[in-house]
Amino acid sequence: MPGSRPSVSTRAVGLAAMIFMPILAPALATSFTGAIVRGIAASAPTAGPSKATGRLPALGWNTWNAYHCNISESQIVAAANQFVSLGLKDAGYEYVNIDDCWAVETRNATTGQIDPDPTKFPNGISGVADQIHALGLKIGIYSDAGTNTCAEYPGSLGHEEVDAATFAGWGIDYLKYDNCNVPSNWTDAPARPIQFDLCIWGQAEVWTWGARVGHSWRMAFDSSPTWSYIISIITTNVNHLNSIGFYSHNDMDMMEIGNGNLTTEEQRTHFAAWVFLKSPILLGTDMSNLSTDQLAIIKNAELLAFHQDGIFGGPAAPFNATANAPVTSPPEYYSGLSSNGMHVFIINTGNSTATKTFSFANIPGLSGGNYTVHDMWTGQDVPGTFSGQYSVSVAAHDTAAYLITQKP
Repeated sequence: MPGSRPSVSTRAVGLAAMIFMPILAPALATSFTGAIVRGIAASAPTAGPSKATGRLPALGWNTWNAYHCNISESQIVAAANQFVSLGLKDAGYEYVNIDDCWAVETRNATTGQIDPDPTKFPNGISGVADQIHALGLKIGIYSDAGTNTCAEYPGSLGHEEVDAATFAGWGIDYLKYDNCNVPSNWTDAPARPIQFDLCIWGQAEVWTWGARVGHSWRMAFDSSPTWSYIISIITTNVNHLNSIGFYSHNDMDMMEIGNGNLTTEEQRTHFAAWVFLKSPILLGTDMSNLSTDQLAIIKNAELLAFHQDGIFGGPAAPFNATANAPVTSPPEYYSGLSSNGMHVFIINTGNSTATKTFSFANIPGLSGGNYTVHDMWTGQDVPGTFSGQYSVSVAAHDTAAYLITQKP
């Protein structure tokens, strides 16, 4: 999240316990040594979060990458209306999320609540929620497990019960819970189910216990609109694919499509990787500036169908494309099932156009025979029938995406 990264405590489950679970009060340690990490995993709740939400990875938008602290009710309501006008709601996007800096700088002395900044939110957060809900969408809010948020607004430490009740009363559907300014431990007690994203920046081996606390968890520090970040987070995530499934999502952080100087090919890979690794997809740009090509990427119906598949909750996984395929970091070839069949995704991690080849027999779950290759980007079958191997020219930093169907 914003600002510099302080040394963080491992105790980042307080408000989650309030929102999702029965009373939870383990005393968790405050450093990230190997022994302590095992203690955290052992101390996380066993019942898991609410199953009333969070089965599939979230699709939505977040204020931070576009606006940082310069947020307002008008911007957020405009984004919600753009979900409708740009066809994003029809594509499945539903969460309109407010990040840090929405509050006044001190808690209300009478109620103990965090109050919305009346200049930024003249109708309060509940007023924004009403407008977003009226569009058939959902609203998210941001808080922090420490004394202050990363931008130094009031955190939820010691106020979990009042904050959980406040957010529920406002009609909040999604909570991003950051990890700045956290001391040692505190106690908790229960409220309404809200989709919970544990923003612990990939620390404390969160993938080993995150599903016992929330629905998704950050795998690293903040994203940036750079090819190096995209490659880095894919590399991190492919080492922990076993933690991904229904109600359980490794969060690769908010999308950067529309930000910085990413090429079209890099933006396709950015989106495709978040799709096939089943990360939450939260757009993070001023959507009024999205180009036709960028909208086509983020609205691609076939890729979104893989991401939101209701039968197969797991991600695509790396496979050995051919007997002599080079080893790359991250891997370039991935396969995974959806309700439509077997999919193959190929990332060209190199800096120039290259021919990529895979053997059908090397794809787990396929055998010999003849196959149709369907291009998920274009929505069209590649002309011809294929057997043995398939080769394609992939531009630098681009990702090819296919549905492979065996012909009778």
